[in-house]
Amino acid sequence: MRVLVVEDEPALAFRLQQVLEAAGFAVDVAYDGEDGWHLGDTEPYDAIVLDLGLPKIDGVTVLQRWREAGRTAPVLILTARSRWSDKMAGFNAGADDYLTKPFEMDEVIYRLRALIRRAAGHAQPELVCGPLRFDSNSGRVTIDGLPVQLTAQEFRILAYFLHHPGRIISRTELMEHVYDRLFESDSNSLEVLLGRVRRKVGAGLIRTVRGQGYVLAEPEAG
Repeated sequence: MRVLVVEDEPALAFRLQQVLEAAGFAVDVAYDGEDGWHLGDTEPYDAIVLDLGLPKIDGVTVLQRWREAGRTAPVLILTARSRWSDKMAGFNAGADDYLTKPFEMDEVIYRLRALIRRAAGHAQPELVCGPLRFDSNSGRVTIDGLPVQLTAQEFRILAYFLHHPGRIISRTELMEHVYDRLFESDSNSLEVLLGRVRRKVGAGLIRTVRGQGYVLAEPEAG
């Protein structure tokens, strides 16, 4: 799953990137409202972390522009502004959640996971497909009750499929949600990753749809 962090404090932005990547996210970072607006307007993010007090363009204006342009990615606002009027301005602009600085990094992770899960239409934290289970709160994946050990990129692939079961996902879409914008992947890297994921969860769960992409679905009977 891929997220954008728009935060002008370099130390906090770096810390957020570290923590979120360790939690299994692909992370892009912008340090001002202009760059943040551009990335959020042109890249497909699963969620966005947005500061309000940004240089060049303030966070509320950035969010308003995204929503007016039809960008629907869930947005978690992080800000030092604790007044109710500031929170209202953020929600009125289209925010989905709000955290006031200082905050616990674990809370950012849990809130982002919940926003992404709900945006994909899942009310419960556990996502299930046949023998495959994914606790979206803890990030734990099991198959027939046994834990599945995954690399960070394998985890992002499987998490994206589990958030969108039964839907054909193109190669381009999958790459856009597995890699950050600075990652340079060769033409075969995604297929190699998919092959490893299939071996770990069972080849029958993730199927290739010729000419269209891939789909996660319960194994066909017989």
